[in-house]
Amino acid sequence: MSLDRLAFLGRGQSRSISPENFDGSKGGGGRATEGTGAACAAELGVGWKISPSVDIPGGATFELAAIEGPAVITHMWLTTHRDNWRSLVLRAYWDGSERPAIEVPLGDFFGQGWCEFAQLSSQPVAVNPHGGFNSYWPMPFAGSARLTVENLSSATATVYYQISYEIDVDVAGTGYLHTQFHRSNPLPTGQTHPIVDRVSGSGKYVGAYLAWGVNRPGWWGEGEIKFYLDGDDEYPTICGTGTEDYFGGAWNFDVPGSGYTAYSTPYLGLHQVLRPDGLYRSQQRFGMYRWHVQDPIRFHTDLRVDIQALGWKSGHRYQPLHDDIASTALFYLDTPAAAGPTLPSRDDLAVGGEPMDPL
Repeated sequence: MSLDRLAFLGRGQSRSISPENFDGSKGGGGRATEGTGAACAAELGVGWKISPSVDIPGGATFELAAIEGPAVITHMWLTTHRDNWRSLVLRAYWDGSERPAIEVPLGDFFGQGWCEFAQLSSQPVAVNPHGGFNSYWPMPFAGSARLTVENLSSATATVYYQISYEIDVDVAGTGYLHTQFHRSNPLPTGQTHPIVDRVSGSGKYVGAYLAWGVNRPGWWGEGEIKFYLDGDDEYPTICGTGTEDYFGGAWNFDVPGSGYTAYSTPYLGLHQVLRPDGLYRSQQRFGMYRWHVQDPIRFHTDLRVDIQALGWKSGHRYQPLHDDIASTALFYLDTPAAAGPTLPSRDDLAVGGEPMDPL
């Protein structure tokens, strides 16, 4: 829905799922008699914020939403304590598929992979103080949708959420939203970091978020991102010129006198700079996103995407790096599910910003 189409009316009907209306039924909201807010509302009664959130026990999977189509999810808002941002896993299943099309740590889906809040102000994703997660990625489906959250921790996680969607809409010709999550920690010698393992089908690549941890002093962003389209093997059709270039920056993101400078725009940004040791020191951490909303990358048979990690060494020579890189790619595909990478274990997802208590 672009702004110029906002005034056009149609047959769609608005619905929303939250802990106050678990199935999104018409007239079904605000009827709870028990829930996480029941004690707070004891003097007020039904209709007064009885069930604003859910508690997900350690090791459990909670179903956020089950929706019959055709429909399109238009907005998702969610919040939970930052300790949970890497230990809760978001999954989405389209049209009855047993394989999730979306499988990603919750924080990374919203550009918060380091478990430390960073304001993100873009068109499809907004994260606001203090951990208000918003997604406007359209998620159409023809038959059904099921969204879940799995708690990999042993501690109970309290989650507030609301999922808005439209029913009785035309989804002909639309693709299904997919993600791929990868972490290289550290990136092995002589290898590039995979952003999308080769996926088969027809679709559009629409963006990626990277949580990049630098493991040595110096500049780290000379590496190129490459898109292998429709049968490309050794050489890509689309090849970038450098990491900061792909994310819309330049010259090391370094404003003279200020050092690394964060920015957040509708389609791209370096929205997070964690600088425990100062500019160009080891253990810098960054969050950056590039949404291909205005310039989607189309493919018709297959797609593979990777990125190099390069710095500098003496003699103005490139230095391959062994950094900690976690990426979340988003793309639309013509099938409801596709083969993808295995999600790392709880231990291998940890970033140090959340308690270590794997089951």
